[in-house]
Amino acid sequence: MHRRPALLINTAHIELWPGGLLRARGNADARALARAHWVLRRKRDGRYLAVATAHGVLPLVPRLMREPGIEAALDALETQWHCRGRPEADDAELPPSGLAQRLAQLGLDADAYAADTGLALEAEPAQLSLAGRDRYRRPLWLRRAAARGWQRLQRAAALDGVALDAISGYRSHAYQLGIFERKRARGLAVADILTVNAAPGYSEHHSGDALDIGTPGEPPAEESFEQTAAFAWLQDNAGRFGFALSYPRDNPHGIVYEPWHWRWRPGAG
Repeated sequence: MHRRPALLINTAHIELWPGGLLRARGNADARALARAHWVLRRKRDGRYLAVATAHGVLPLVPRLMREPGIEAALDALETQWHCRGRPEADDAELPPSGLAQRLAQLGLDADAYAADTGLALEAEPAQLSLAGRDRYRRPLWLRRAAARGWQRLQRAAALDGVALDAISGYRSHAYQLGIFERKRARGLAVADILTVNAAPGYSEHHSGDALDIGTPGEPPAEESFEQTAAFAWLQDNAGRFGFALSYPRDNPHGIVYEPWHWRWRPGAG
């Protein structure tokens, strides 16, 4: 039986998901996804573009070859077939693509934003590893070393009687822009959104090293997480596994206090 690698292959416009992880959105999708070794998924809106089966690539949209970035995605797919899912170097990253355009949509300038906030530009990994499932049973993607760190952290907490769950992990630049667009559609101003979400390109979630952590019964991404036994355990133990709190109170970046947001630091733990 074909063993599907637990890897997400990243390109500028399209993600390659291993078969068996994505939910079908209709009967046609269900039939195609049932045979898929890989699924080509458009990053900006999550649309399924094609599946790769043992018999070739099956388009799920008209004019597949006109999709932006499709050639790069098919090249990446061919490489995966030949490599049979061997992981790339853990530090391989995508070059920034479309950053200025995304920021311009929000009325932001990259240089000015970086200077004002002190936030670093975060490149997307070229490849991510499956780190389990999040609270909502969605696949949780992290860089390989961060995924291992999270799994060790979660197991250690469980041995101490503390339940930790992931709220979210890796997010693409395109997905981050979508967060802003959805919040603006609800009437929020960009300046207000920026106190909670970093601008596209500057969120630590892009790195594949950061995740939001919660505990069962506690609402996600709320300051009240600070009062839980889970947060107390993280304060005492997360550093042993390479994780640190990114946005404490009065941080210099203009981001609200986020007791739930932790980042794995390479070389730590």
